[in-house]
Amino acid sequence: MTEYPRPGADEYAPFYAGYVAEVPEGGVLDLLLHQTDQVLATLRPLPAARWRHRYAPGKWSVAEVLGHITDAERIFAYRALRIARGDQTPLAAFDENAFMAGAGFDERAPAGLLTEYVAVREATLALFRGLPAGAGERRGVASGAGISVRALLYIIAGHERHHLRVLHERYL
Repeated sequence: MTEYPRPGADEYAPFYAGYVAEVPEGGVLDLLLHQTDQVLATLRPLPAARWRHRYAPGKWSVAEVLGHITDAERIFAYRALRIARGDQTPLAAFDENAFMAGAGFDERAPAGLLTEYVAVREATLALFRGLPAGAGERRGVASGAGISVRALLYIIAGHERHHLRVLHERYL
């Protein structure tokens, strides 16, 4: 299995520094596996009504937070795939609030949201485990800034850690 060393600060836009910093030392792929277990252990037991909870008006519900994590991981992994394969086409930014407006996560069954999350995570792990040596260091442009494949992996892990902390602090 390929392991990915921590990216340097020159491998991602400053906006993502907080997410990269969220990732502890050690194997980032192992962290993704652990996160999957953590998400399932945290959210599976919640009653359906709690999935619609918002800690304040205008904030996302628990269902929307998980949906956002899943959407963002899909996008970051897609970017990593394109860059890892040598595609130098600049990749567009995405507006998470616009995505949320059309998502309908609150109307979905919690079990379905969890199933989708797990499927996306398994696809992400398969992608990064299967990349050839050196692919993690490849760079491209996303959201108008340079980024490496391995930085995208760390962003996926750190983004989820950030939102899990918010869920524990404000929702659960």
